[in-house]
Amino acid sequence: MAENNKSANETDEQEAASASGGKLKKLLSKKVIIAAAAAVVVLGGGAAAAVLLRGGSKDEMKTDSVAAQTPAIFLDMPEVLVNLSSPGDTRTHYLKVKAVLDLPSAQLAEQIKPVMPRVTDAFQTYLRELRPTDLEGSSGLYRLKEELTRRVNAAIAPNRVNAILFKEIVVQ
Repeated sequence: MAENNKSANETDEQEAASASGGKLKKLLSKKVIIAAAAAVVVLGGGAAAAVLLRGGSKDEMKTDSVAAQTPAIFLDMPEVLVNLSSPGDTRTHYLKVKAVLDLPSAQLAEQIKPVMPRVTDAFQTYLRELRPTDLEGSSGLYRLKEELTRRVNAAIAPNRVNAILFKEIVVQ
């Protein structure tokens, strides 16, 4: 009789385990299906975003790759040393800048050389009005770079430079 009770208890436990296992399997299969569907939506959305944001045709991509393969053209600017504007300060502050023009083509370098005094003048007049506080931090240097690029482009119009790159900046 004790054996019958044990076998009956074991049978009940096995049935309960198989019933809960069936529920667990159903629950897991639903979670797997939901996770797979979510992954498909995310990957599909990412692919669609990449296509839309990338834009352009194959021809445009070819011209971009050709443009990326052209060698960089740099033109050294003469070194500029100016005293900074410092109203109310008894000390004189100096700024020394060595810069390079990043050009889109070698032909532009030949066109800029004759007007280099105009470019240097644009540098000088702007830099003399700066205060030492204008050059503090990376944001100050970024503003300086942007303003000098704008002034150089105005001096060599209708031509344009890509950017101005600093080799050396010393504030003393």
